[in-house]
Amino acid sequence: MGMTMTQKILAAHAGLDSVQAGQLIEADLDLVLGNDITSPVAIHEIEKMKVDGVFHKDKIALVMDHFVPNKDIKSAQHCKCVREFACKNEITNYFDVGEMGIEHALLPEKGLTVAGDVIIGADSHTCTYGALGAFSTGVGSTDMAAGMATGKAWFKVPSAIKFNITGKPAPWISGKDVILHIIGMIGVDGALYKSMEFVGDGIRYLSMDDRFTIANMAIEAGGKNGIFPVDEKAEAYMKEHSKRPYKVYEADEDAVYDEEYTIDLSTLRPTVAFPHLPENTKTIDEVGDITIDQVVIGSCTNGRLDDLKIAASILKGKKVKKGLRVIVIPATQQIYLDAMEAGYIRTFIEAGAIVSTPTCGPCLGGYMGILAENERCVSTTNRNFVGRMGHVDSEIYLASPAVAAASAITGKISSPEEV
Repeated sequence: MGMTMTQKILAAHAGLDSVQAGQLIEADLDLVLGNDITSPVAIHEIEKMKVDGVFHKDKIALVMDHFVPNKDIKSAQHCKCVREFACKNEITNYFDVGEMGIEHALLPEKGLTVAGDVIIGADSHTCTYGALGAFSTGVGSTDMAAGMATGKAWFKVPSAIKFNITGKPAPWISGKDVILHIIGMIGVDGALYKSMEFVGDGIRYLSMDDRFTIANMAIEAGGKNGIFPVDEKAEAYMKEHSKRPYKVYEADEDAVYDEEYTIDLSTLRPTVAFPHLPENTKTIDEVGDITIDQVVIGSCTNGRLDDLKIAASILKGKKVKKGLRVIVIPATQQIYLDAMEAGYIRTFIEAGAIVSTPTCGPCLGGYMGILAENERCVSTTNRNFVGRMGHVDSEIYLASPAVAAASAITGKISSPEEV
């Protein structure tokens, strides 16, 4: 029986010739990731284990990004705990204020994730690195602790769903529209503990930033991971950012998939997820008249340079609607610098937006944009659960940077074609 791309990577890291869906394996890890919220729990678990240090100081990444710069005493204590652990264990890839970025944008940029890797992270959006052809998945803090101590993790080998991407997208259609369309089609549990494997000739029209966005939100369909084949764009990205060797795995011709779907990019329209689930999608033509109070452009989903470029192209020479708050968050320091040199930061400020240091901030209701009762936000983040960004009676509408920027100008959910 043939294997999927994910199954081949897991088999290789388990030292097995083959694996099949449902099989329990123990696999070697290439990277273990934690942040300022999840790492302290893992560190306390490691202390209980009484192990002597970590398995490999170069294969652990600790990124202070959720409440950083610290918003209160508790967040400061969390960061202090991680900082002291990183220092004690000489963790090579520790990223704090001034160096940090949103973890899932930062690690590929730093060359820490490449094709063929097995990566776990105590953050559900660790599945982002599948854009480069890696198997990456979110785990709990206890599993993170075991991974840091041993360099291994247990997995149940996932079955897979194949998404055949065809056609060429129309202007303003981005990776965010693709993944929101898919989640709207299959539901938030449509890929539960399955590998979402993206193939097809339409992938060549998707930038790396588009692919990072799509893989990032695999978890919002319940997926164990999302993964793309390694093509010229992926190889060029890795060669630019990483000195690590990578390994390309390809699915067998007779690989078994639970379901197969075809997504014709040429038929997609800008898509918005209404409260309070990412599956509650409507195209921009079905939205109606929804006035808003805030726009957030950023996050591990849509805080990359392409995202800021698109938003800036729409906002240039225009003004944010009076009374509306617009918050732009570059995902890393490098993206911030690149956006500054390209003139995007000036565009945002002149339009009446604010620009923040890299942080997860408002995405999880942390800070930098909390919503009050009955307020509505168009956000390029990945979740719109009840109370996710503040008050339980607030509303979050998930959209692409293009829709978010257009909405910032009109004060209501709008298509970029309208402005």
